[in-house]
Amino acid sequence: MSRAGEAALSFGKATYQGQSASRYRLLFRTVKLFESVYRMRDTMDCYYAPDYSLLFSSKHTHENHYHLMDELTFSYPDRRTSIRSHRYTPTETKIDTTLIVRSGCTFDMLGATFFLRTLDRKKLKTGDAFPMTVAIGKDLVKISCRYQGQAVVERGNIKYRTLHFSVDIYDKAFTQTKAAAELWIGDDDNFIPVKIRSKLKIGYAEVHYRNASGLKAPLHCRIETKR
Repeated sequence: MSRAGEAALSFGKATYQGQSASRYRLLFRTVKLFESVYRMRDTMDCYYAPDYSLLFSSKHTHENHYHLMDELTFSYPDRRTSIRSHRYTPTETKIDTTLIVRSGCTFDMLGATFFLRTLDRKKLKTGDAFPMTVAIGKDLVKISCRYQGQAVVERGNIKYRTLHFSVDIYDKAFTQTKAAAELWIGDDDNFIPVKIRSKLKIGYAEVHYRNASGLKAPLHCRIETKR
């Protein structure tokens, strides 16, 4: 399977509706080899409250000459999750509905990867599965994140000790369901994503960690190599 795209992932302080928040962002683009065949530009944003409850997420999709915006607005009345899902193009509304989840964790697809950072890594056991619900358009899709164990990720001359997760999607609308995405998260107190790999219709996309500032602890997951 060929690498079809590359992405950049960031997390930092932001504001949402005038209030302090955090923003988790992913920017994706196809690599030059695929540009003439299928050009893609995606921007995904998640906004979190100070307690890391998800407030709002958006996905802005540019595929060839097609533009689409997905917006999810989250609220939590009576210990339930209410999601207003709004999907539209520059000329028409495709979806405008409200989804209700009575129990369990509910996110957008990017927010599901952020959830893994909240786990207690010291208690993880190989094979542990974490079920959750992802809002996509007018549907609530069941997924499961499975812990695969420890792994070393190499990027050039740099190595990282990581915890490896795979994501299964339980929905017949998806052509890639088993291990539709994989995540390698740094095995230290920062728990930062070191690598994310996602299957696409035309190949796969990868995100690789480059650098970070303001970490809460030293980056002990990085393996120093002798030169």
